[in-house]
Amino acid sequence: MSWTESDGKLVRTFRTPDFLTAYRLVGAVVGPAEALNHHPDIAFGWGYVRIALTTHDAGGITELDHRLAKALDVALKPFEL
Repeated sequence: MSWTESDGKLVRTFRTPDFLTAYRLVGAVVGPAEALNHHPDIAFGWGYVRIALTTHDAGGITELDHRLAKALDVALKPFEL
């Protein structure tokens, strides 16, 4: 699955085998988000992580959101989800 645009956000949902994997996946988001000083909205629970990217002060998706999405793709690739 890849990033999709929905309601002015880039969104990607990951299905995980359990809560611990979801938690670890969320932890892997922190480094890239801090490096770009751009922080996603994240929802997670047993079996899923939903990441939404938007630039609030610009009122929608910007190049920064696309850059973070690419960085997250690299950071989350080892999870093979």
